[in-house]
This record gives sequence, structure tokens and C-alpha cells, in this order.
Amino acid sequence: MNPYRSEYKWSNVFAMIHNLNLDPKICSEDFPHRLVVITGATSGIGYAAARKYAAHGADLLLINRNEKKSREICDELNRDFNVTCTDFIADFSKLSDIHSAAKFLAELERNIDVLIHNAGIYLTRRTFTEDHLEAVFQVNYLSTFILNCYLLEKLKTQQRGRILYVNSEAYRFAVAGLNFDDLFWEKRRYSGLKSYGAAKLAQLLSMIIFNEHLQGSGITINAMHPGNVKTNSGQYNGRLYKILKSILIDPFARPIEIAAEALYYLGVSSELDNISGKFFNLTTLEEPAPPALDKNAALRLWEISMNLGGIYEK
Repeated sequence: MNPYRSEYKWSNVFAMIHNLNLDPKICSEDFPHRLVVITGATSGIGYAAARKYAAHGADLLLINRNEKKSREICDELNRDFNVTCTDFIADFSKLSDIHSAAKFLAELERNIDVLIHNAGIYLTRRTFTEDHLEAVFQVNYLSTFILNCYLLEKLKTQQRGRILYVNSEAYRFAVAGLNFDDLFWEKRRYSGLKSYGAAKLAQLLSMIIFNEHLQGSGITINAMHPGNVKTNSGQYNGRLYKILKSILIDPFARPIEIAAEALYYLGVSSELDNISGKFFNLTTLEEPAPPALDKNAALRLWEISMNLGGIYEK
């Protein structure tokens, strides 16, 4: 049974389909010496976004899992754009690493002007982390929740800054909302699309509460669908998945720079001043599907996330 059935609007679905073909708005403003934090920046959207911000003079702090690739990217940005790039190594499939990264960011002695939550995984088989949590839920959602919780007070004192989720229209696959009785797919058949969609829906629900905490602080929080751009998402899902992806998805994918343009516009453009708690398809504002607007579900998820993330005493 879908509790949101009566709330769905075909007009919103048609608008989403239309928006998928649009180009992002362009921001030509520079961002010199402002600090931009990006998670998962060694490839794909995170890498393209790092280069885009660096090209406009921003300082970068990259949180990556692979130390070798991370250092190579920082060296590249320093060399190509003469900007400051540093990194912090953390594997978001480990809660201890998430907490270490969150603590490091919270203790920074400079403002974080833009925080881009980009790190994520897509798995076709149900996988659990060493923390006994479903991997897609932990890496794609819980890590963002923990980082935001640690940073709330720091960001509020800044009086200026933006948080951006690299989300996805795939949240729509969670058509009946989150199943709080089976968040980790132990009772239902696991699906890569549904698991990924549920994690992205969880991000949007948490955004409701974070946005309330940030009201009047000068800090905004928004989410965006990066478009169908070519990435190496799902690279560890086996040969069959990679074949299907190369046939069904990649030929229709757009250049990854499109997503980077959108993230730059959303992070820098003055047109987004004081706009918060919204979902964008690239840079086009969309009304989210009903499950992503459920305040009661958001509150319930918040309490669960505090406990799962081990931050209920903060």
C-alpha cells in the first residue's frame, strides 16, 4: 500500500521529464580564495566540480577514500590553477572515518563557503559495512547526515555558506517512501535502484530538518539532480552490470561538465542567496515527489539517524 498515492501529480512527473533535457544556468562570477569542500572528488562529478571551482580561484578541501588518487588530484589542481588544494582521507563505509572527517571539518579555523556532498556508491547486491549497516544507506546518506550534524554550530557562526547534496531523480524509485521497518532490505528483495533511491530520499527528508535548524543563519542547504552524465558509478558491480550500463545508459549520457556547471551555479550565484530547502534538476527548481515532503517521516528518520550515526549525545 502506498500512503502517498493520492498526493502524486502527473504534472510534476511531466515537468521532471521536460527538465531532464534542459541545460544548466551558468554563473560567471569568480570565487577567489573561498573554501569549497567536496566529498568523493577523485573521479566523476566530484572531480569535474573540483576543477570548475578551482578554475574560478576557489581553495579546495577534498575528502576522498583513495589516498594516491586524492594526492594526484590536489597536485593537478595546484599546478593547473595555482590554487590551494588539501585533502583528508576517509572511507565512508566506516563510521569511524566519517566521524574523523566530520570532526576535522568542524575544527577548521576558516569558513567553509560551500560543502558539496558528492561521495556515493551504487550496488546491485545487498552489502553490509563493518558497522553492520547497509552500505548504500551508510555511504550515500548517513555520512552526509553525520557531517552536517557536526558542522551545524560552526556553519551558524559563519553567517554565510551553502550546503549542496548531489542527489538524484532516482529518489522517485522509493514511491511509497522509506520502509522504516526494513531500512536495510533484510525482509524485502534487494534492488540496486530501490536501495539507491531510498538513500537519496533519506537525504531529501533530512534536508527538511536541517533547513529548519539553519533558518536565519545565512546558511542554505539544497539538493540537485546532476543529470544523466557519464560517470564510473557502479564500477564494482560486475561484468554484466558494466555491459548493460555501457549499452543502455552511457550512450545517452551528457558531458560531466554539465553537472559541474550546475554545482558551481548553485554554490556561487547570487541568484541563490537565501534560497534553501529546495530540489533542483541541474539548476531548474522542481517540486519534489510527495515522499520527499513528509515532515513526519523526516522527524522519524532524524531520530533513527542520530542513533545509527552514534551522535545522539552531541
